[in-house]
Amino acid sequence: MNPPTLQDLEAARARVYAHLRPTPLLRHPLLDEWLGCTAWVKHENHNPTGSFKIRGGLNLVAQLTADERRRGVVSASTGNHGQSMAFACHVQGRSAHADRPASTGLSGRLATRPVPCHIFVPLHNNPDKNAAMRALGATVVEYGRDFDEAREQVEALAPQKGWRYVHSANEPHLIAGVGTYALEIFDELPDADYVFVPVGGGSGAAGCCIARTGRRAHAKVIGVQAAGADAFARSWRGPARVDRDRVATFAEGMATRTTYDLTFSVLKAQLDDVMTLEEEELREGVRSALRLTHNLAEGAGAAALAAARQWAPQVAGRTIVCVMTGGNIDAGTLRRVLAG
Repeated sequence: MNPPTLQDLEAARARVYAHLRPTPLLRHPLLDEWLGCTAWVKHENHNPTGSFKIRGGLNLVAQLTADERRRGVVSASTGNHGQSMAFACHVQGRSAHADRPASTGLSGRLATRPVPCHIFVPLHNNPDKNAAMRALGATVVEYGRDFDEAREQVEALAPQKGWRYVHSANEPHLIAGVGTYALEIFDELPDADYVFVPVGGGSGAAGCCIARTGRRAHAKVIGVQAAGADAFARSWRGPARVDRDRVATFAEGMATRTTYDLTFSVLKAQLDDVMTLEEEELREGVRSALRLTHNLAEGAGAAALAAARQWAPQVAGRTIVCVMTGGNIDAGTLRRVLAG
């Protein structure tokens, strides 16, 4: 399985922009003061599903065969990838009158049926994300103590059911799709010095690296992980890939116990550095997003802001980009974060 190229990212734009507009890249004066640099925020939280993941689903589902559309897709997710798949399966459904793909928006201008979509999530998953996936037509199944147990169940069932299994990281079309936001960054800021991006499965960070390297930009791409889910960080720094027995973070977008072949291969070769954040630092990221940018960010979505704060001496006076990857924090978690 080969990683996507810059040309693959460029080709994905037409499939993504058939349903989305480029997201804003904005300055926030209070954030500049807090970080001591020129800070831009890539607002992927402004996408229709509140996350960057929507781009990958649109690019992948657009390229399914007619047989794959008929059989349906299955994936594991803590919510944002699942919403991406559900959204794409809804708007790029099967023709109701012929065995061919059909492309339509939510308005349903063509007579279509959604591509069957099954999403497995961990038990006690973010209830708002579960509700959003169901509202988009996905069948949501709760299974396992964390994302990786849900994923393992999907991998066992998919061959039996005949579903097209979509891995949340080991899919070149997903990486190419989410990489379109990185192209937007370098279109507007070709001379950025740093890009901070959270790492869960790694598709977003991999897309940033591919776009940066392909565009021959000089920006350093810095990955951000939760200290309680640092399998990637330890694997990237060390001589061998490692797994964790369990994860301990409220930032479900980064709550993975292991690394994944395709994204890890890209990031091991091209990522400039990776840092980990403690839970209180992640909570302060959420609070800072509200206070300094007036945006609601989930734990992973605010991680780039918190990481840039920790890197303040290195980024002083520089131009940086913080990718706000998602805003889908549930009310209960938000109350606990704000109470701190």
